Amino acid sequence: MSQKSSFDCSTATWSNNATCTWNRVHFKDSKGNLIKTVEANEGDDILSIAHEYDIDLEGACEGSVACSTCHVIVDPEHYDLLPEPEDDENDMLDMAFGLTDTSRLGCQVKLARGLDGITATLPSATRNMFVDGKKPTHH
Repeated sequence: MSQKSSFDCSTATWSNNATCTWNRVHFKDSKGNLIKTVEANEGDDILSIAHEYDIDLEGACEGSVACSTCHVIVDPEHYDLLPEPEDDENDMLDMAFGLTDTSRLGCQVKLARGLDGITATLPSATRNMFVDGKKPTHH
């Protein structure tokens, strides 16, 4: 992914029926304050975008759907446009801190047409089961 211009796809008029292949993503903190608005390509996932733009979204399992540390809260307007979460994502979301009706794993939210302007709010905390739930071994 590379940084895009400030061109606005939503108001563009094209003579050759071309379409924009990137979307704006708004990242907010747990209090609703805007952290950063970035532009990313269709097909990119929220976790990768956050890492590219130095937004503090952990992703301990590196997108393998084995943790809930990339949990984000998607704005309701865009949440309804996303495909339903798979069972493995729902299993991990069950362990997420601050779960809401519009919670998703950032690694599973892929940008697509119609998602321009999506907002991903970071929860106030994450739960890393490997670190937080690790039991010490006896020697």
